[in-house]
Amino acid sequence: MVIPLNKIVDLQDDVYACTCAIIKRAQQVTVAGDEEVDKNNGKVVTVAIDQILSAKVEYEIEE
Repeated sequence: MVIPLNKIVDLQDDVYACTCAIIKRAQQVTVAGDEEVDKNNGKVVTVAIDQILSAKVEYEIEE
């Protein structure tokens, strides 16, 4: 899997918030595991980026 650059360029959300969500999701995937990581040769961050940008996983900013 390649990092979806077209989705990053088209991102309408706050880049900082999206980055924080990706980092948090990567931590969650590392601890809990995910089938996509196994299919992606163990590349956790790439899986987290894809899940956040394709809205497979939603995030909310708490203030």
